[in-house]
Amino acid sequence: MHTQRLFTGLLAGALIAALAGCSGSGPMSGTTTPSAQTGSVFLAGTDAPLPSIVSFQVQVTNVSVSDGTNPPVSILSTPQTIDFARFNGLQSLLDFNAIPAGTYTTITVSLANPVLAYLNTSQTGAPPTISNVPNPTLLSSTATVLLPTPFTVTAGQNIGLQMDFNLRNSIQVDASGQVTGVINPNINFTVLTPGTPDAEIDEFNASVVSVNASADTFVVQNEHGKQFTIAANSSTEWDNNATINSLTPNQTIVTLSGQLDSSSQTINASDIAILSQSGFYAGGLVTYVNPTSGAAKNFNMYVRSTLPTGTGVTLGQLANVNLTGSEKFSIFRRHTPFSQFLFSSSMMVVGQHVAVGGPASGAANAQSLSVGRVVLLPSGISGTVVAGSVDPSTSSFQLNADGLKGILFNGPVTVYLTGDTGFRFGFHGIGDLQNAGTAQVRVVGFVLKDPTSGNTIILGKFVDDKHAIDQQDSRDGSHDN
Repeated sequence: MHTQRLFTGLLAGALIAALAGCSGSGPMSGTTTPSAQTGSVFLAGTDAPLPSIVSFQVQVTNVSVSDGTNPPVSILSTPQTIDFARFNGLQSLLDFNAIPAGTYTTITVSLANPVLAYLNTSQTGAPPTISNVPNPTLLSSTATVLLPTPFTVTAGQNIGLQMDFNLRNSIQVDASGQVTGVINPNINFTVLTPGTPDAEIDEFNASVVSVNASADTFVVQNEHGKQFTIAANSSTEWDNNATINSLTPNQTIVTLSGQLDSSSQTINASDIAILSQSGFYAGGLVTYVNPTSGAAKNFNMYVRSTLPTGTGVTLGQLANVNLTGSEKFSIFRRHTPFSQFLFSSSMMVVGQHVAVGGPASGAANAQSLSVGRVVLLPSGISGTVVAGSVDPSTSSFQLNADGLKGILFNGPVTVYLTGDTGFRFGFHGIGDLQNAGTAQVRVVGFVLKDPTSGNTIILGKFVDDKHAIDQQDSRDGSHDN
């Protein structure tokens, strides 16, 4: 796998845009005729942000790529606003379009309207609130990025781009540790080949547009208005015994994981779950649960994604979700022998990443949201292994989470591993954790409640060597305003 490291100021924004819309559906300056080549674009993020930072949104207004000889090619058809605090060790897909075959050496991007928000926990005993950092500032609104190694698009084949946005090193603070509002983005950039493990799409949420049950395919539209074909097969796992016949155009909203096809605009799905059967869903971070024990009656969720727009629920706000006891609870991609760790209204804790679905009429008031489904989704948690806590006999270890999750968890949490847990970035198994002492790690998995103790636990899907990631991020890159 080829890795291109790009740090620096606006550079991050450039890659944000490139990944958010590496598409040829926009106009191309110059006279070159686009080939049939399609470029697939993965968006990934983030390393652990600063404590309490819950959101970093930026609008990408224009992106173009250049080979250094011919006129630049525009690859973003419409502006997109992206919250990069939403991703940590996970990959999603934002765009997939045709661009001319060739080798590109630079990416130019224009950015606007950054929003930086943090979780305010200053009122003891009260639910947290969201506060915006006043007047956040990008160091420049335009940047041209010189790629350390050219990015090659081959005719008739797809290729992916992955971006890792290091928020901790991007959001500047003063001598006392207070966020200044100045954003100096720091990222690395990787080329991905469809069909490899690194090209897996972990979470993709979209509305069903049409269904071809006989072909086991359906068409979806994501939150940015882009349509994709989804292909299921005999190996595809449908959550909660759903099938392709369970999908209703213009009503069903799904989340799925899988791989982009190597030569067509199709996602080959490995897992599919229904988020809503009545036309509305919202996803985000659970920041407050009431009551804290027993069956929850309501919870607060910081909204990071939603379909459709135009209801009472908007990105960047705290929505209050009411629970009646009739909702369907499920866990997306729950391939685990730990059957005691279930998800229900009694198993909700702060720090969970969830999606809620229901009728759009129930989302008219974000402070009184009524839903029919609550789905637990995986999330990334960075932190430090507690010394001496690694226990191969129970396949577990203790983690001191940092960043926002460290504030929400308020203490060490137990991470449980399964036979399906993957180890990445230099880790190969639990023995590496045991030998690494107080290693810095990133765990991608499910935040759950232990039904016996009531404590928060994490069921790990991946365990990454955070030190190895940071070493990769510190390598060469270049950028030219």
